[in-house]
Amino acid sequence: MTTISAGPDANSDSPGVRHVKRPTPLRESVYEALTEMIIDGTLERGRHLVEVELAGILGVSRQPVREALQRLNNEGWVDLRPGFGAMVHVPAEDEVDQLLAARAALESESARLAARNPDKEAVAKLRELCKIGANLQETGDIDGAVRTNAELHGLITEMSGNRFLVDFAGQVDRRVRWYYTPVAPVRGAASWREHTRLVKAIADGDEDKAAQIMREHTEHTRKAYRDLQAGAEPAEPPAPEKKPTPRRRRTTN
Repeated sequence: MTTISAGPDANSDSPGVRHVKRPTPLRESVYEALTEMIIDGTLERGRHLVEVELAGILGVSRQPVREALQRLNNEGWVDLRPGFGAMVHVPAEDEVDQLLAARAALESESARLAARNPDKEAVAKLRELCKIGANLQETGDIDGAVRTNAELHGLITEMSGNRFLVDFAGQVDRRVRWYYTPVAPVRGAASWREHTRLVKAIADGDEDKAAQIMREHTEHTRKAYRDLQAGAEPAEPPAPEKKPTPRRRRTTN
């Protein structure tokens, strides 16, 4: 007779033990889908969310949609209003400032630590991501550029070697992508130039410079977002000053 054990303390080497992989619960899949639709703008800010409409789009019943909306409300993606229903949250200005301030602190430290012992393979991957992101930006693939931007920042955080920074950064990553997506069309080109400078500082092992560039990079994104919300054309940050090249004197033969 075979004994099947599914307990958490079961010995995986014991004969007859089987570990069953459970499929992702439907409510989790619906939650993930709705979150990504909010981030990429498919469900725009302030939009009234109708359960039956969302259920039809996702091909599910209303129950998992209702559960997902409740969770999204708890996490600040959606606002549930009694008597009216659910609406995609419209971020207040101070929310963006607070999040990007937290991001600047986390990622400037990540950049500094990444520059302390730069891994050659990781640096090569960062350079590759810079090229990919810039190309996506030039071709107008904003969603692809935003995803690549997130991947680059995530890799820098991993390079820090600090698992707590990785965990904290992961918690704000989606929200940062949500805020960054609207400004990516006008911010993107300058952003990828800043990324290139950042990667060079990391590769050179210049901790202070890497941290400084990351702080400035985050501040430029914050300013661009605020300009966009105010209806102003986001200004491109000034290019870093270059030292003048000394002139060579002509010599006569």
